[in-house]
Amino acid sequence: MEVMACYKQTEMGVIPEDWNIAILGNISVISRLAGAEYTSLWVESNNGEIIALRGFNIGKGKLIERDLVTISNALSLKLKRSRLCSDDVIYPCVGSIGNAVVIEEDNKYHIQQNIARITPNQSILSSRYLANYLMSFLGQKEVARFNASSSQPSVLVGSLRQYRVPLPKSKIEQEVIAGALSDADALIESLENLIEKKRQIKQGAMQELLTGKKRLAGFSGEWEVKRLLDSCQLITKGTTPTSLGKDFTESGINFIKVESLNKIGEIIEDMVAYIDEETHELLKRSQLRENDLLISIAGALGRAGIVDKSILPANTNQALAIARFRDKSELFNEYVYYFIGFDLITKHIAGISAQGAQANLSLEQVGDFPIFAPKIDEQKAIVGILKDMDFELTKLESKLLKARQVKQGMMQELL
Repeated sequence: MEVMACYKQTEMGVIPEDWNIAILGNISVISRLAGAEYTSLWVESNNGEIIALRGFNIGKGKLIERDLVTISNALSLKLKRSRLCSDDVIYPCVGSIGNAVVIEEDNKYHIQQNIARITPNQSILSSRYLANYLMSFLGQKEVARFNASSSQPSVLVGSLRQYRVPLPKSKIEQEVIAGALSDADALIESLENLIEKKRQIKQGAMQELLTGKKRLAGFSGEWEVKRLLDSCQLITKGTTPTSLGKDFTESGINFIKVESLNKIGEIIEDMVAYIDEETHELLKRSQLRENDLLISIAGALGRAGIVDKSILPANTNQALAIARFRDKSELFNEYVYYFIGFDLITKHIAGISAQGAQANLSLEQVGDFPIFAPKIDEQKAIVGILKDMDFELTKLESKLLKARQVKQGMMQELL
């Protein structure tokens, strides 16, 4: 393969002509605590001054402040070998391999024995550049070369010292690359925070709108608890084709399973199975129609979705109940969909589900679901508001996905 001008071929692929392939152990000091004696001395306390980090606290470029352990300054001084300094790069050696974080403050953090501390030679290697490289596709390929375990991802410090790093000679160029990737991270983080804020707003709206605490303008009248079955022409379920001696196929009629629905009821295309037309006809009882409400009744209980005509023809198995509403129903199917995803029905399901080898609900229990609702016109107005919120969330999630893809492409090109 012809290499472009100003580039050269190396064992790691094509890199700029003035870059080198460096060995990480030659341009940094890498250490990891032996044994668990340090961790055993940590004291969980809300009053400690120093944060003691465990592997799951190390995310992709940032610390995950979950289940933090804090220790006293006195204990921190005693355990000085595990105390971190500014510009140290921390890297999990077990489990979440591929995550890395640059420490920005002296003497604020400690690490446990499953985390490696990498202290780059600052005259040669930028900490931020190194962290981004360790999290990149190239960095992951280095992990694959040295993965010490087939059951759980892990890497030895000795192997980490042998990691190859494509390295610009100029530290300024390293910082510019790291800065560009940090800007991409900032955009991703801002979108993640905005999405979380919008989700909380939606949850608050559901709390008010689905309980009648907040009434929409122009609506009045008492709300009632309505039994789901009373508004349905049928509540049924399907069966597994193999129980009829039929196999799934490579293509054909869509066959929806519980795992085909995500948490907000959307169809995950990659998780849809297929059956042939003959099997579809044999499973006539569970042939889906547009606007059917699907409710999971085995495994992940209470997951719900509305059948869109785009997935038809389609069928399903015994793990999903099908609720088909009457033409002049007192319940609007999309209102029921939102209500099933709300806390009240979630608690109801938790109280009635049969806890055997696998949690499950019967069709009778689904039919008895108590749905707290106003008149049908107000139900539709409430759904309109919640769907607008969902649409906004979908747009933001699409932007987030694109931003992550752009960041991945940037890492591939810049590193």
